[in-house]
Amino acid sequence: MEINQIRPLESNFTEVLEKLVLNVKMLYYYGNLPDFDENVDEKMGGKWPKCVGIVGARKNTPYGYEVAYKAAYAAAKAGAVVVSGLAYGCDSIAHRAALDAGGVTVAVLGTPIDQIYPRAHAGLAKEIVNRGGAVISEYGPGCNAGSGKETAARFLARNRIIAGLSDTVLVAEAAEKSGTLNTATHALSYGVNLMVAPGDINRESSKGCNKLLAQGAIPYTGPDDLLDMLFPERKRQFCGKGAAIRRQKQQLERIAMKLETELERKIAAAIIAGVQDGEQIMRGLALSAAEFSQNITILEIKGVVKSLGMNRWMING
Repeated sequence: MEINQIRPLESNFTEVLEKLVLNVKMLYYYGNLPDFDENVDEKMGGKWPKCVGIVGARKNTPYGYEVAYKAAYAAAKAGAVVVSGLAYGCDSIAHRAALDAGGVTVAVLGTPIDQIYPRAHAGLAKEIVNRGGAVISEYGPGCNAGSGKETAARFLARNRIIAGLSDTVLVAEAAEKSGTLNTATHALSYGVNLMVAPGDINRESSKGCNKLLAQGAIPYTGPDDLLDMLFPERKRQFCGKGAAIRRQKQQLERIAMKLETELERKIAAAIIAGVQDGEQIMRGLALSAAEFSQNITILEIKGVVKSLGMNRWMING
């Protein structure tokens, strides 16, 4: 397969890595990087595909398998790109589920682009590419594999790319000292939504997940949770127009005392209606970047809104 070489800013899919200052100088890939899609319904999140990073234990339990598979299948079926690390366990399960759903998935390697690891997943990597996805790495062909410590460091470094490319990261299963927690830490530092599947408190393979939940991660109780996070408009469509309007009115009433100007009220109302992207709010309200920046900062200081990172916002509480 032909290996391509790009800098992060040279692709719409990877430019976020530059904005997050991840120190990714060059990327190597084969296959097709996700891009603008004319066929994506703008009412369900816009023409840029949503991306979900699904990660978890390498030695997964049947429970971890079920969580990772169902989540990846549902996300891919809905049009989201599933991003993971091609590793044993939950990573490969997520890739497989996305392919089974007829969707697109992207594998991020911790090894040079021409050295698939584990080797047993070379066939899966080929299938990912043949089905419209991509395999990417920040390590070029012929790059020295390095020592044991260097290799371990590269796999940890790979996790920052998985988190950076994702709108939401889901941890399907993780022990207390799992490397998966490294991906979760990166997601939190970038302002990426972090969802975690709760597990049996007596099971070692769930201790990492339960710890993340205790620290404030978003609980994942099924595919609908993930789809509602990726596609806010979906939740409004399925709960019925009347119920959605009532809920929005209640939220506005709750924060009304904190909204001192009409512009603050309009911005809050747009976010409550499900518009999380700052650029989209600016276009909808015909605001300049300076006007939006000033008012969203005031709303954040007041505790009305909370940043999700990358100029995305949600109502706080």
